[in-house]
Amino acid sequence: MALLPLVQKPLTPFPSSNFSNKPKPKTQMSLNFTRRTTLILCPTISINLLSKQQNANAFDFRITVPDQTLEEAEDGIKNHAKNLLQVKELFEGESWKEGQKALRKSSALLKQDMYTIIQAKPGKQRPELRKMYSILFNNVTKMDFAARDRNVPRVWECYDNIVIALNNLMSRLL
Repeated sequence: MALLPLVQKPLTPFPSSNFSNKPKPKTQMSLNFTRRTTLILCPTISINLLSKQQNANAFDFRITVPDQTLEEAEDGIKNHAKNLLQVKELFEGESWKEGQKALRKSSALLKQDMYTIIQAKPGKQRPELRKMYSILFNNVTKMDFAARDRNVPRVWECYDNIVIALNNLMSRLL
């Protein structure tokens, strides 16, 4: 018994197939970039796009460059902290959705105020303040998830952690 090769070339194409040796005309213009060209073009294009203010209008850079001054942040931080602690009343009344909305709003405003104040502090104090800031807002996120799941013990545990972290951070910032 003779072994047949695994891949056989068809002897003749099917009548319906269009096999021809003629090159097909190019109807589309294609760009062939080499790695070197891409390496040069990409940084150049991105620098040009980001350096022009008119092209960056669609982006919101407020978290990295706050629009508020240090004085505005210090004036607003106490009020926003008080609003954050007032969500307790909403969660006690089991107004879960309203509590989550109030929690998110007050924490976002407080976060921006604290960020502005921490950035104005000397460099040696910032790492410790950022760690406390992180603890506070991680507990805010955990409380939001616990409220979504209506996990009452977890909500109160996170609330207690928020109160402790907020008191520690406020005593250091002001």
